[in-house]
Amino acid sequence: MLRLVTWNVNSLKARLPRVQEWLTENAPDVVCLQETKMKDEAFPAEVFREMGYESAHHGQGQWNGVAILSKVGIDDVVAGWDDGGPEDGDARLIWATCGGVRVASAYVPNGRALDNDHYTYKLGWLERLRATLERREDAGSPLAVCGDYNIAPEDRDVWDPAHFTGMTHTSEPERAALRALEAWGMEDVYRRFHDEAGLFSWWDYRGGDFHQGRGMRIDLILATPSLAERATGSFVDRDARKGEKPSDHAPVVADFDE
Repeated sequence: MLRLVTWNVNSLKARLPRVQEWLTENAPDVVCLQETKMKDEAFPAEVFREMGYESAHHGQGQWNGVAILSKVGIDDVVAGWDDGGPEDGDARLIWATCGGVRVASAYVPNGRALDNDHYTYKLGWLERLRATLERREDAGSPLAVCGDYNIAPEDRDVWDPAHFTGMTHTSEPERAALRALEAWGMEDVYRRFHDEAGLFSWWDYRGGDFHQGRGMRIDLILATPSLAERATGSFVDRDARKGEKPSDHAPVVADFDE
């Protein structure tokens, strides 16, 4: 079995003990982290190495930052786009091959508001991701693009669709960009096993949202058919959102036959 995880940790420096504990308890093979919020030289590679993980990190300091941890090898690492286009000033994407599977850890821009330049940046970023997949990857090979997409794919993925009217994360252009990735050849692995509404991976810290069930499902594992067909299960570890100083995101897990 290959256990693949995506988790926005919202500061690895602040969450490292919790991440270590979770890794020990759940024994994933490949972990995609987002929002590490640290520079490469500060990344605790030795800590993870002692736990049996090779790692690759693409960071910039107090914002963004993505990483891949692997117990099954880590090769062909690419930080960022590597598509000949302009460099992205934000550290939001890293690629590696782990155990024969091409994996990306992605932290999609938030968008902030529909009339904000960051929203335009978000849509352009998603299109660049689709174009990169089309140009550089093979939809017939095992590939997973894991991360915080900052998009709830459907209305059933938010606690109250009416609350998000006119806001980011649920707008039609964002959802269309996500559907374009799926049209290229990606499947939302979690939905292979769970059809119901009200299943979330993120809850705001404010207002008791977690305890009130006011969340969104925005952390996704998208996989090509050759990988998705090997999936044996997927879940959100809601318990990881509990306790002292949790991330506002919970880990999303998918298991695959090897």
